[in-house]
Amino acid sequence: MSDDSRPRAGKARTVSTHSVYGTPCWVSLTTRDVKATEDFYSTVLGWRWRPAGLGDRFRIALVDGVPVAGIAAVASMWQTAVAWTPYFAVRSADETVARARERGGTAAVGPLSFPPGRAALLADRDGATFGIWEGALVANWDAWRRASPAFIRLHTRDAFDAAIFYGEILDWATDRPGHCEVHYEGGEVVLRSQGDVVARIDSGALEAAPDPTIRPHWQVHFAVSDVSACARAAESGGGSVLTKAGDEAVLRDPDGARFTVTSRRER
Repeated sequence: MSDDSRPRAGKARTVSTHSVYGTPCWVSLTTRDVKATEDFYSTVLGWRWRPAGLGDRFRIALVDGVPVAGIAAVASMWQTAVAWTPYFAVRSADETVARARERGGTAAVGPLSFPPGRAALLADRDGATFGIWEGALVANWDAWRRASPAFIRLHTRDAFDAAIFYGEILDWATDRPGHCEVHYEGGEVVLRSQGDVVARIDSGALEAAPDPTIRPHWQVHFAVSDVSACARAAESGGGSVLTKAGDEAVLRDPDGARFTVTSRRER
């Protein structure tokens, strides 16, 4: 994971993946154009930006001064998809990659060292892409949790099968301090960390569907104060509204990356 998309250590209380693990800890956007991406997300989500340590292709998004997400304009150079990817905190990147492979997942990148930690990009056995991070998390973990996306949702073929896969590789529902709890609520598998909903898993996606929104994938949900205003801003900024219903809308940025804006702060 590059400096644009990994948590950074700082002077505030530092939390590591050895004490908080299995939970989403970062989101990163792989895109093509830094300036166009900055302009779009500043307009839609009100983000501000600072440089990252790996050069002009990388940026950190800020909400009230707190780093909340990263962008890497490397999709063309690395021949990767334009997409938002969630990262999960793990105690050992090497062990997690080995577990994923043993259970039918694949490792696309890594583990690679990016001080102060290590990262890898994986796909589960239904093809949904996700990342893992071992090491120091954001400088103020509590502030990141408040400013971070509301939650992430896995649309997959079989929610229970997926929960078993992720539970086994990410140490969900163990008896160790810091673990995440897994529940079945309202027809979905729900992941909670310190009482907060941080991920949901639902069934229904098709492995070979021609529409990428129907194939298994992780969707990032950003909490906003006005869903309709975000939808209008996305369209005026060159993006599009894929669906809109009630308190949330699925948007697509000008480069093709899909994300959800929601008025719900999951708790």
